[in-house]
Amino acid sequence: MDWRRHMEIIDIGYFELAFCLILVLAAGLASVALRLGLERDLLWGTVRTVAQLFLLGYVLRFIFAVEEPWLVLLILFGMILFAAWTIHGRMEKRPVAFFWPTLVSMLLSYFVIVFFATALVVGVDPWYLPQYVIPLGGMVVGNSMNAIALALDRLFSSLDKGRQEVELHLSLGATYREASRRPLKEAIRAGMIPTLNNMMAVGVVFIPGMMTGQILAGVDPMVAIKYQIMIMIMILISTMSGGILVTHLVRRLCFTANHQLKI
Repeated sequence: MDWRRHMEIIDIGYFELAFCLILVLAAGLASVALRLGLERDLLWGTVRTVAQLFLLGYVLRFIFAVEEPWLVLLILFGMILFAAWTIHGRMEKRPVAFFWPTLVSMLLSYFVIVFFATALVVGVDPWYLPQYVIPLGGMVVGNSMNAIALALDRLFSSLDKGRQEVELHLSLGATYREASRRPLKEAIRAGMIPTLNNMMAVGVVFIPGMMTGQILAGVDPMVAIKYQIMIMIMILISTMSGGILVTHLVRRLCFTANHQLKI
């Protein structure tokens, strides 16, 4: 039996898509019954998801038709900018101004990684084709965003809880790098944990989103697997590089010029 016979795309109508709202309603009722207080977040999250994705669909239609490199790079920059702003907004404690170091770290690592994937690995010609750059860049930015948020949160909490240890090292003549070596390592490791856990379980516990989408679109499963391996490695490297860059830059801001802890 030819597997391609069953791989035609089945469009989802708007009426059928609305059935999903029944599940959201059920989740809201469960929140009310259990007094979880999540009804407002569930409603707002659903509204934002629907609105943002439909808007993205219309934008992508326009971008795919134009294929201008500056427009593609602008969209990628906007995604990274929004991710950095989201990280900044999610942090409850902001002992130092870390938005710009975060944005710079993400720009440096993500642009290099996306270019490497599209131009060298996939071999897209030209490398900035939006059909490749935007989906691949979005997956890299989305997954790495959570890792950087975790790394920064751990860095701040480790410096705060380990203040006595850090200041002891500083009083004995250590530099800020030497005094904060342990919190820095903990922060980078914390940011890497979700990505490493996903890599351990991928293909066994769950099928990743990119691979699922390609299979539903009728792509040969072996081709989808190769793309998924590439994106997992991209996420791994972007998480590692972004986490290292942002923690090193933000760590410096946590100390004065005289190597005194600000937090």
